[in-house]
Amino acid sequence: MTSERAAAVSSPRAAVVEMRGISISFPGVKALDGVDFTLYPGEVHSLMGENGAGKSTLIKALTGVYGIDAGTIRVDGEQRLFRATADAQAAGIATVYQEVNLCQNLTVGENVMLGQEIRRAGMVDWKATHAAAERHLSELGVRIDTRSILASHSIAIQQLVAISRAMVVDTKVLVLDEPTSSLDRGEVEQLFSVIRDLRDLRDRGVAILFVSHFLDQIYEISDRLTVLRNGTLVGEYPVEDLGREQLVAKMIGRELGELDAISASAERPVDRSGTPVLRALGLGRKNTLEPVDLDVFGGEVVGLAGLLGSGRTELARLIAGADRTDGGSLEVNGSSARTGSPRHALDRGIAFSSEDRRAEGIVGDLTVAENIILGVQARRGALRRVGAAETQAIVDEYITALGVRPADPNALIRNLSGGNQQKVLLARWLATAPELLILDEPTRGIDVGAKADIQRKVAELAEKGLSVIFISSELEEVLRLAQRVAVLRDRRKIGELATKDVDLDGLVTYIAEGQVETTSSAAPETSPSDREKIA
Repeated sequence: MTSERAAAVSSPRAAVVEMRGISISFPGVKALDGVDFTLYPGEVHSLMGENGAGKSTLIKALTGVYGIDAGTIRVDGEQRLFRATADAQAAGIATVYQEVNLCQNLTVGENVMLGQEIRRAGMVDWKATHAAAERHLSELGVRIDTRSILASHSIAIQQLVAISRAMVVDTKVLVLDEPTSSLDRGEVEQLFSVIRDLRDLRDRGVAILFVSHFLDQIYEISDRLTVLRNGTLVGEYPVEDLGREQLVAKMIGRELGELDAISASAERPVDRSGTPVLRALGLGRKNTLEPVDLDVFGGEVVGLAGLLGSGRTELARLIAGADRTDGGSLEVNGSSARTGSPRHALDRGIAFSSEDRRAEGIVGDLTVAENIILGVQARRGALRRVGAAETQAIVDEYITALGVRPADPNALIRNLSGGNQQKVLLARWLATAPELLILDEPTRGIDVGAKADIQRKVAELAEKGLSVIFISSELEEVLRLAQRVAVLRDRRKIGELATKDVDLDGLVTYIAEGQVETTSSAAPETSPSDREKIA
């Protein structure tokens, strides 16, 4: 941010939005607890925090999706009570979401002017309406045929059409929720140019609330930052006063000077002289993940570290066939492997446990036993049924080994605690005897005891020769279990670190800055291409 911009943002002036003491609770969860938030005209203000921090809840309170349990919301100094999104829109608050909420089958002009069409004698004057749409788009630097069908345009253009639609009315606040997640770098620059123009409009002073997981973009476009953690306010900062390293530390909940050095139990040596169990070469997907190289050797735990949206889950899903890659190749034990679906991956000995336990993991209406045996049955196919005796033997073995409670194979899994549901999922994939186990956030949202049980089991399995890719937002957990950590940022791999050579401070720094002072003479394991990306 320029010194002129900094002065403008810090100068005394009336706030366009003041949220004070905002609290929202759901059954069993306090999503927001006394949060304050202030937004000024003509600024880009980024809302930061990890998954579950309360960002989406705060935005939904501001835009009328959620009612608040306590606190006040003022817009231009006037206290407001938003009972619906229409109330927020009437107050001049507009939102453009990650998923473009437009009518794909209508024209560009119809989308821009929807609900604001120009009418003559009660009839829509389409010539005047399209001319108005063209004028509004041109204010954002967009010059396209307004009579063309929206679906024929790129996501980037559709985002700009959505913004133009929001600006047709007297918009005071524009909320951009993950607007760049599906854009390439050129499209991001085009969007940022529009944001800067909106921010700098002297006669309108549009305030922009920006949400993104991409740190580079946050520092490129923002004037101020507000950080949330676990539903509470951590702080509000001018962007030039909070370095990336400090921002990451505040988001994960530990100040760098207070972080404990981690003595990883994963200092066990791994033989990397032979053929890796998994070799990914240039694996990527357009607008999702830039090409990544990754090797995983027998008995090795490789952690994937980075902030939410960095590409951790995207890489795991490509390896496991949950999403299709459009570039690169995979080898399993030196042989080419096709993983166009999770079934193909399972056939090659790759098992994947998704981060979304409820939507992509458990089958709530089935029993514990039925959930455990699903993976074995999928690997064998519909024609080779798993018999009752074999099912009982497998289920009994893993219920005991993992300490599933209650130890009742006939209990419905939906009635188990989150930790025990996670143990059942782990049992499902272990029962398939995989060569590579991919665990995405396996300990999220479970109690400390269950978390320790799962960590201990992963370490034991790796020691016996199982290869594991382990993803967790808790960096201490990654360092504790992994022998090596691949670090991702902004949808690309920026390098690798041996956990014996880095402590938690160092890993946080590397995630934020792309460089680290290691705790020994060893340097980060970055390839030449990685170093070019960091530079």
